[in-house]
Amino acid sequence: MLKMSGEEEENAAELKIGTEFEKAKCLMNCEVALILDRKYEQLQQMSDDPMNQISQVFEKSLQYVKRFSRYKNPDAVRQVREILSRNQLAEFELCVLGNLCPETVEEAIAMVPSLKAKERMHDDDAIEKMLNDLSLIKKFE
Repeated sequence: MLKMSGEEEENAAELKIGTEFEKAKCLMNCEVALILDRKYEQLQQMSDDPMNQISQVFEKSLQYVKRFSRYKNPDAVRQVREILSRNQLAEFELCVLGNLCPETVEEAIAMVPSLKAKERMHDDDAIEKMLNDLSLIKKFE
């Protein structure tokens, strides 16, 4: 845990992730893959010039997010974000669940302990419904 201003310490389990992250927009791997794919296509169209080559870092980044993306279809990616967003999740929580795709409530809570914080409205049934909705998207993708 790292010290923040005052007495508070950063603790992801309690959603104390620091002020710089509280309003930050996080992207799931599948969202980054869509963005980089689009950029890759644009770069390839412009690459008549052999000097205009795609960097190795860009290619490796694209390979990484594609490999670890649970959802490939752009509509599925949009639906995942919608489902997770309607459950009043912090961006950090949304991305962890969207990237790791837990199958059980216990698994989801182990990955994102803040789901069960006292002041939150996430009971086991709500978490299970959210996971089932995500599972259906994956099944029919």
